[in-house]
Amino acid sequence: MKIKPPQLKEGDWIGIVAPAGPVLKDEIQPGLDFLKSFGFEPVCSPHLYDQKGYLAGEDKARLKDLHAMFSDKKIKAVFCARGGYGTHRILQELDYGLFSRNPKILIGYSDITALLFALFKKSGLITLHGPVLRDLLKGGGRNAALLMKLMTSDGLITMNFPNGTTIRKGKAEGVVLGGNLRMICHLIGTPFLPSFKGKLLFMEDKGEPLYRIDRMLTHLFLSGEMEKCAGLMIGSFEECGDSASVFDLFRERCSRLSVPIVSGLPVGHGEQNVPLPIGARAVLDTRTMSLEFKEPWVGTRSD
Repeated sequence: MKIKPPQLKEGDWIGIVAPAGPVLKDEIQPGLDFLKSFGFEPVCSPHLYDQKGYLAGEDKARLKDLHAMFSDKKIKAVFCARGGYGTHRILQELDYGLFSRNPKILIGYSDITALLFALFKKSGLITLHGPVLRDLLKGGGRNAALLMKLMTSDGLITMNFPNGTTIRKGKAEGVVLGGNLRMICHLIGTPFLPSFKGKLLFMEDKGEPLYRIDRMLTHLFLSGEMEKCAGLMIGSFEECGDSASVFDLFRERCSRLSVPIVSGLPVGHGEQNVPLPIGARAVLDTRTMSLEFKEPWVGTRSD
C-alpha cells in the first residue's frame, strides 16, 4: 500500500540529515537560508557534520539521526544534505515500520536513490527524487522554486521536457520510479529493489564512461527487470563523455523494449534537476513530451 506524506505549510520544521557522504556547514548554508526565506525552520540533526573518511560519521549515528527526524512529530519534512556514498550501509538497519507510521516528505538523489527505493519497497512511502540541500540553488533557483511548489501544494502536477528526444513513440501510464543508474544496479539481488513491473522508470548518472553505462544497462536486462517497465525516461548523464554516444547506447540497448522511451528528462547531476515523486502514478506521453501525474503525491493537511 502506498503512503502519501502530508504537504508542507509555512512555519513547518524541516529536518536536515546526512545519511551518506560528509558535508560542511558552508556548503549547505545557502540552502538553509533559502528554506528560512520560504518561512520554514531548518533543524540540523545532531551528527550532521560528523565525518569518518568518505562517510558522514558512523553508520549508527547516521541511522540514529534519520530515525530521530521521522520520530519527531514537530518535523514535517526531511532534506538530505548531500549524496556521495553510504546509504546502502544502513538499509538493513532501518526501522521501516517507523517510516510507515510517521510519513514525511523525504528529498534527495544520487546515492540517496537507495534510500528512496528501500522506503518505497519496505514502507510504501512516496518520496521525492530531487535536489539535496547542497545543490538546492543550482539552476538559478528554478529547481528550488519548483520543489517548494511541489511540497506545499496537493494539486496535480505535469512535468514537461520540451528538449527531450523520442527513442520510441508511445503513451503509457504507470508508477514513477527511478534515480541514479549505479545505485539502482547495486540494489539488484537485494530485498530493497522495487519491482519494475508497470513502472515509468527514469535514470541518470555522473562520471561514468560509456562502457560502464553499457555494463550497468546490461546488468539490468540480465536481471529480468527492464522488460517489466511501462516506460523509460533518460535523464542527464553528466561527465559521461559525448552525449550523442550515450543516446545511441540507450537506443541500441533498449531497442528490445516495446514501451515509450524518451531522453532529455531534466533530472540528475546537471543544472536542472526537477523533483519527481517516487511512487506516484503518472502518464508518459512522447507526443507532448510530458509526464502528467494522475494523483496528488502528498496528502492534504487539516491543521
